[in-house]
Amino acid sequence: MTINAVIFDIGNVLIEWQPERYYDRVIGADRRRAMFAEVDLHGMNDLVDQGHHFTDTIYEWAEKYPDWREEIRMWHDKWIELASPEIPRSVRVLRALRTRSIPVFALTNFGVQNFDYATTVYPFLNEFDRLYVSGRMRMVKPFADIYEAVELDCGLDPSTLLFADDRIDNIEAAQVRTWQTHLFDGPQGWAERLVAEGLLEESEAT
Repeated sequence: MTINAVIFDIGNVLIEWQPERYYDRVIGADRRRAMFAEVDLHGMNDLVDQGHHFTDTIYEWAEKYPDWREEIRMWHDKWIELASPEIPRSVRVLRALRTRSIPVFALTNFGVQNFDYATTVYPFLNEFDRLYVSGRMRMVKPFADIYEAVELDCGLDPSTLLFADDRIDNIEAAQVRTWQTHLFDGPQGWAERLVAEGLLEESEAT
């Protein structure tokens, strides 16, 4: 089937996103588990992804839980340590696709201010042909409106889009719209898929 553009999620596809791992290292696994049981940190982050201000949202959340104020603020103050490291092979195949002049887009649940910050640390985030950031769009995966917005903006037949994401709910929402999909569980499988589709040679996908 024809593929006219490749779409990358960012978190856990191009950049590892494992906040629990950061907190395990900094405050210990037991204390991290206690905090995550009491504080809906991923719900807080969802607000940022929806377009709420990065600093204001996290600092206000921290004030709701004074026993965890310092730890919650780490989500902001040490954010780039939560969103790291990059996944080198995924970055290489992104660049290989662009070398072949295959349009490459990003579709990511990401806040406005922290995405802008991330582009200063990870230069490849500035290399997409089209960039769809949920916080800027004020719509998020897996809801249909963000996929529709991508289709309208790029003007391509949805069935010619190949989308990689690590979350099955995001993948299933894209499949409903006839996008071709790849459930990302590591760069090896993604590279193999791009080779199988004839988008890259094996030597380009290493």
